Amino acid sequence: MSAERLTEFRAPTSPVVLTVGADPDALELLVEQLDVDGFDAFAAGSVVHARVLAHSHPPAAVVLGDLDEARGALDLLTEIRDDAAFGSPWDPDLPVIVVSRRAHEINVLRAFELGASDFVRHPVAYLELRARLRAHLGRGERGQRRLRTGALEVDRQARIARLAGRRLALSRLEFDLLTHLAAAPERVFTRAELLRSVWGFRSPGATRTLDSHVSRLRRKLDGDAGHWIINVRGVGYRLSD
Repeated sequence: MSAERLTEFRAPTSPVVLTVGADPDALELLVEQLDVDGFDAFAAGSVVHARVLAHSHPPAAVVLGDLDEARGALDLLTEIRDDAAFGSPWDPDLPVIVVSRRAHEINVLRAFELGASDFVRHPVAYLELRARLRAHLGRGERGQRRLRTGALEVDRQARIARLAGRRLALSRLEFDLLTHLAAAPERVFTRAELLRSVWGFRSPGATRTLDSHVSRLRRKLDGDAGHWIINVRGVGYRLSD
């Protein structure tokens, strides 16, 4: 089975791991092992291939091996950490584990200077790689800085939200409400849950404050009352698909 065969669509029901490297046989084996352990793994044999896959299957982590190009892996690492360009498929806070035969001190230092999350010498035992991967994914789940869904990006730390690159002027509570919805975009949040989590209300009562904030937030997102935030009648709200 070629590396290209591993790019077929699979609905991501678990963390997506993008593996990148020049050896298709090694990539195939790693993808099979990751799949068995509950990850949704994909393989790319080049920087261009990795970029295409990241657009269609946004990764939760990248395992970056050696590429045929002399600086291929380092160029991709630089691209991942560069969050300046709109339309980039990469979350610049993405965990990136570099697995390389080029493990001289200068290569290790250069990888970390460019933003590698971890560096291990090739070959590496799969169980060690899996442990490192799970550790980095666990840290990201506990303190994920950026939330992305479609053209919407929310930076929790900087308290900035952008839609298609346009910065949104949000009040504190509007930002907190959007962040809560964006943290689980496929989930329907009940009215009581949103009022408790965002406003700190112990009992929702008959307040209309949630609806008022949703209405203002919708207008600021794109002016389309039914596009970004969906009202699930009798339950609560969720972000649109």
